[in-house]
Order: sequence, then structure tokens, then C-alpha cells
Amino acid sequence: MGSGVPIRDVDKVRLMKFGISTFVTDDGIDTVSLATAIEERGFASLVIAEHTHIPVSRESAYPGGGELPDMYYRTLDPFVTLAAAAAVTSTIELITGIALLIQRDPIITAKETASIDLISGGRFGFGVGAGWNLEELRDHGTDPKTRGALLDERIEAIKALWTTEPAEYHGKFVDFDPAYQRPKPVQQPHPPIFVGGDSDATVKRVVRHDAGWIANPLPAERLSKRIEQMRDGLGHDVRLATFGTPQDPDYWRTLEELGFGQAALMLPTKPRDESLRLLDEYAEAVATYRG
Repeated sequence: MGSGVPIRDVDKVRLMKFGISTFVTDDGIDTVSLATAIEERGFASLVIAEHTHIPVSRESAYPGGGELPDMYYRTLDPFVTLAAAAAVTSTIELITGIALLIQRDPIITAKETASIDLISGGRFGFGVGAGWNLEELRDHGTDPKTRGALLDERIEAIKALWTTEPAEYHGKFVDFDPAYQRPKPVQQPHPPIFVGGDSDATVKRVVRHDAGWIANPLPAERLSKRIEQMRDGLGHDVRLATFGTPQDPDYWRTLEELGFGQAALMLPTKPRDESLRLLDEYAEAVATYRG
């Protein structure tokens, strides 16, 4: 599916990395085996999804249509999972794809994320989003109508806690007086932030926070449109990553042409042996593609 999009930077085409994105669950491959297998096969990252719970009665339709897959009900906590992965790896990036920050206390989250960055030696990436399951976020006391503004304030508050001491933040939804918080992240000025979503609000949020974009597998024309909007708003290139990239070399080429720095291939949630077999296949496919 060639995009016909002009290559903006030859170096980006050469440097696009391949990672693995997945839902880590209680009935799939264990975190330690998964993380070590990803690193051993030369992949660059582990990108994991989050859902705290799935309400029995929910108004939000599954974005992919149809019944909600079983993996959504069984996800491990992303920060516990990435901390475990950090302890048994040394090179792969550890990314939330995405953390539902509208459902998380920003002070606790700032400490958790900085702790993972410290434990991993500076390998944490913070993917965040506003969420789509309205019943899920309501259970956390979040009003769906104001979740975007809440997300913005929580991002800003966490950045303040990461980078200043003492830190303070005063907003409509997040408000705290000067306080000390350690540890600080290893990465300076702070770990990379990626905003998930596909909307004009997503574009504005990327620009507002000078963040990157973590994209789902959208058509090339849609990706190109959003990237150009972000670049125009920022006045410079945007850091680009993916979650759920399909096994399609033509699509990979499209991502490279658009300037993506990393593509996280979608690994289905399977038991250990089948997961390892699939990772072998993925590694071979990437090697063939790099040819």
C-alpha cells in the first residue's frame, strides 16, 4: 500500500526501529519471558496497553466494532509490568501505549513513571490518552465532557513534578502547593511523552505539550494529514511512534516515508510458546524487509 508521500528525511528512513506492542494479561506469556524475548530478537521496544477494569454496563462502543476482545478484561497494570520488564532487560524502550492518565492520580503517576525511568536507566516512554470507554473513566470520577482538559492538566502537573523541586501546580482540576518529590527521571529534561488519538484535539494536545504522537494503524492519507497538522503547529518535526502496527511491509514502508521513528508490531495475546514462535516470525520478517 505505497503512500506516494515524499520522503522528508533519508536518515529517518534508515533509522526507523521496530518494537512490539501488546496487551500483557494473566493468561498470556509472562512479562519476564516476553521482555527478554523481545530484547534477544533485536526489537527496540515493548509498548503495552492499559485498562483498569471493564464495567459490565458500558455506553462506549468498542472502537474496532463488535464484541470487546477478552484481552481488554485481563490486562496487567502497565507500570508494574514495565518495572518487571526493566529489571530483566538493558536496551529496549518501555512505553505505555497508552496509559489512561484521566483515570490516574498525577502525583502518584509522576512517582511511578520516574521510578521506572530510574530502574531502567532512562528507557521509559510515557504514552497517554483521554480514553474511549466512558463507563470505565466515570468509575474513576472523571467526567467524559472534561476529560480532555483534565488530561492536559495532569500532563503539565507530572512534568512539573519530574523537572522542578519543589514543584507546584495550580489548575482547575489539579491543584497542589509546593512539594518535594523524588526520584526524578533519568532522562532530561524528562521522559518522552506521546499523545494517543486521532482528532483535532489530539493535534492540539501534541502541540500544547510539545509531545510526540503514538498512532494506531490508520490509512496513510490520515496519518499524513495529522502529521502535517502537528508539524505546522509545532514548527518542527514531531516524534512519531505506533501501537498495533500490522504485519505488512508495504505499510512499514509508508511509516518510514512519513517519518516514523518507531513501529511497534502488534503481538496477539497468546501463551508463551506461541508468543515466542510469533516473535521469531516477526524478527525474520523485519530482517527480510531490511534485506
